[in-house]
Amino acid sequence: MMHGGKLALVFIALALAVFVGSLSETIAATALPTIVGDLGGVEIMQWVSTMYILTSTIVMPFYGRMGDRIGRKHLIMVAMALYAIGKVICAIAPNMALLLTGRAVSGLGGGGVIILSQAILADIVSARARGKYMGAIGAVFAVSTVLGPVIGGWVVQDFGWRMVFWCTIPLDIIAITMTGLFLRKDAHKASGNSIDMWGIIMSTAFTVTLVLAASWGGNLYAWDSWQILGLFFISLLCAIAFVWIERRAQEPVIPVRLFKNRNFVLVTVTGMLVYGAVAGATNYLPTFLQIVEDKSPTIAGLMMTPMMAGSLITSTVTGFLASITGKYKWMPIAMGAVMTFGFVMLSSIGVGTPAILLMTYFFLIGFGQGLGSQILVLIVQNEFPHTIVGTATAGNNFFRQIGTTLGTAIVGSVFTSRLVSIVTPEIPSNVHISIADVTPQMLNKLPESLHGVIAQGYSEALTPIFRVFVPILAVATVLMFFIKQHPLATTINNKGTAALEAAQNQPSTQQSPQAGSSPSAAANSSPAAAHNAA
Repeated sequence: MMHGGKLALVFIALALAVFVGSLSETIAATALPTIVGDLGGVEIMQWVSTMYILTSTIVMPFYGRMGDRIGRKHLIMVAMALYAIGKVICAIAPNMALLLTGRAVSGLGGGGVIILSQAILADIVSARARGKYMGAIGAVFAVSTVLGPVIGGWVVQDFGWRMVFWCTIPLDIIAITMTGLFLRKDAHKASGNSIDMWGIIMSTAFTVTLVLAASWGGNLYAWDSWQILGLFFISLLCAIAFVWIERRAQEPVIPVRLFKNRNFVLVTVTGMLVYGAVAGATNYLPTFLQIVEDKSPTIAGLMMTPMMAGSLITSTVTGFLASITGKYKWMPIAMGAVMTFGFVMLSSIGVGTPAILLMTYFFLIGFGQGLGSQILVLIVQNEFPHTIVGTATAGNNFFRQIGTTLGTAIVGSVFTSRLVSIVTPEIPSNVHISIADVTPQMLNKLPESLHGVIAQGYSEALTPIFRVFVPILAVATVLMFFIKQHPLATTINNKGTAALEAAQNQPSTQQSPQAGSSPSAAANSSPAAAHNAA
């Protein structure tokens, strides 16, 4: 377990890596219209984000399992380097093809940075003390998300879009250097068992087909087309094959036994629901503000900051409270309840809703998300032995990312079809525009008489979708009541909650072992005893 200045330096390196990754992605999203306008390829613009999501999701289980096998120090340095190399490729890209290649390479690194930074915290800080550090990571993420649009707009306007990718590379180099200097040498030893290649292949095939179906459905092809149905069917077959392989593999990339743990299943399903709702909603809110509320891109970005401010406050506070009190079950329950109420309020917005009211609703959602988002990861890590903490973390994040992808894709498809059906009948026959492709920039070029029609249609198409997420988040809230609050481990090399429960359930009449005669007794001793001994 690390302490003092060395722990602080390692944490700064990890936080910097997370900050740079989040900041780079939000800056790139801000610059996307300019990039596409320069390189061409509006029809494949969605692939700039889809490519990153795809590759980062695919590699998550691999990084988690390999980190448990061979250690995480060099793996995360490789992941950081891949992420930086991908940005260099994007910065020099003369066309969309090379830009997409760079995004794919960045995803290969970005997926590792997410998983390994969380797992490394489990290597250097006990679960009981980890809450405050994970809360701080959540705050770092929130700050970077706020700064991204502001910095992105300034950089694109004054230096051009290529500088968007160059400007954060020095921070990548600093994070890699600090990790190399201050993170202790890996203590893991690679086992003699072979890598679960078939498991990796099947999980990759499952992810690719599912992401493609979710991204293309309602856009390139209808949801009921043979292409989309075929992709979903292949994805289902891959999922079945993956489970069959994992049950027989010596070192499965996502062990089936993870799903025998009740808390892991509850937290993973809740993460999919919550992050699917947040991603589906927030993806369209900035455009809503520009089209419906007639705000500039900069003002729209600033109006979203209360959401991140709410998340920053609660993720920091709940992290410290978890470390101080050891109590955490109420946090994800509160997260679900507050977010459900926030989405009820969000579903009431429309043309003319006061800005202060909109920002209050945004704050509520961010406040709710911060109450439990980092705690969910902490619960997962506390459930399992330290030897598979990376695998468990990766499994949880993998399915969370799947939820995010599906939420974004489904909301996009439903919203687009609703917008077309609502607005198209109101457009004069002599005006030829594609309603599905309307942007704030295009709106300014249309006759003034159409602005109100499109704004009203945009509001009517989007806000009812927010209402759909209310029962989904309510279900997530109910699921969190079934979490079993286990004591947070006070040592790093713990054996997981199953071993702790087994020790507690031993018959009281059993003869006590002699001191030093039973390693398992010491390993399974209660966190309170371990803490007192320390």
